[in-house]
Amino acid sequence: MTVALMWEARAVQGRGAELLAWAREQKLVGEPVRRESFRAPQDRVLVITWWESSYDDPELPELPDPPADLVTRPVHRWRFDSVGEG
Repeated sequence: MTVALMWEARAVQGRGAELLAWAREQKLVGEPVRRESFRAPQDRVLVITWWESSYDDPELPELPDPPADLVTRPVHRWRFDSVGEG
């Protein structure tokens, strides 16, 4: 089964590039099948990692919380299991 972990944070205004750089530097325990980073208006950063694992696996590595002075609110996290293409 493939599980996608989504991590999304909003940087303090004008610090989106810094938050993106911070997120990209974070190492995970193990190698995901795929890892992709995104940015959006309002200095938001999204990281999605894909893993071959079960949805409720407590060992799946999550990105940590960034430094408190870099973000405007708590990080949002979601898990999704793949239902295939189409």
